[in-house]
Amino acid sequence: MPTINDIAQKLGISKGTVSKALNNADDVSETLRKRVLETAVEIGYQKNRIRRNAPKKLCIIIENMDYKSPIGFGYDIVMGFRKLAVPDGWEVELVEMTAELQEQQSYDVFMLGNEYKGAFILGFSLTDPWMEELKTASTPAVLYDNYIQENPVVSYIGINNEEGFDMAVAYLKELGHTRIGYLGGAMESHVMKARYSAYLRAMEKNHLSIEKETIGYSYHISECTQKYLPVLLQHKVTAIICCHDALANAVMTHCAELGYRVPQDISVIGFDDASFSAYTIPPLTTIRQDRNALGRCGYYALTSLLNHTAISSLLLRAELVKRNSVDVAKQ
Repeated sequence: MPTINDIAQKLGISKGTVSKALNNADDVSETLRKRVLETAVEIGYQKNRIRRNAPKKLCIIIENMDYKSPIGFGYDIVMGFRKLAVPDGWEVELVEMTAELQEQQSYDVFMLGNEYKGAFILGFSLTDPWMEELKTASTPAVLYDNYIQENPVVSYIGINNEEGFDMAVAYLKELGHTRIGYLGGAMESHVMKARYSAYLRAMEKNHLSIEKETIGYSYHISECTQKYLPVLLQHKVTAIICCHDALANAVMTHCAELGYRVPQDISVIGFDDASFSAYTIPPLTTIRQDRNALGRCGYYALTSLLNHTAISSLLLRAELVKRNSVDVAKQ
């Protein structure tokens, strides 16, 4: 198994210098420390970096997600994770991440350099540099709403999107809706692709026709409401399912501006059950994600990976929360 001596021989430096670099000593330059960490990862030392007094540390890496405010989407996810991890003796550090920071240092090197045993990763898109690196990473990681194939130390947690869309479409069909449109985000994340596919499969399962004119998706909410929503309305949809609640709320507001009443003229369903969803006008029917439970699942999955149990996916059951933004179809 790789040792400090192997790193020293590969770099042509002393074992003491390697040890100092791995332990963040002040008298080792950042350039040398980086070379040591990169070499350690390259030869697989990361898997054996166990010191008697090493800190028991995990990190939650967050990008593009509000977690500081109690109404932020990531707040309850972080709390759910911490409530299980801290009593188990783990230090949990929150790391705000950007694509630029990912380009400066590889995932495994970052984890080794900060002595993190594993990571819970929130808010990454498919274009993030570390998403490619995670395909071959050796440090355990759990991704929320992102999926990496084949790597046994990386797992995915989220909600069962197909189950959620099945519930939504079946509910609308029961109320007489047969022309059901979809508005979603750009296909730059696993979850946006998954929800779009879940909509298509739910429509097929319920024997409802799918028309390209009744589907729209964009990175920008404003483009969905101003460009695609009018097209859906022109094609006589009686209900619209949105990929997330912020978009659904914007759709309801824009429908009112266009002279359509929700739910009398058009029914709207969101996804997530965000904190504001019960207070929109009208209150939004949505597919609920239990965010505290998502955080707990993140911890379950990560500790399983740390114990060499290769979990691929861990999905929560979906729940349809019925409020006042849906009514029977008007023929």
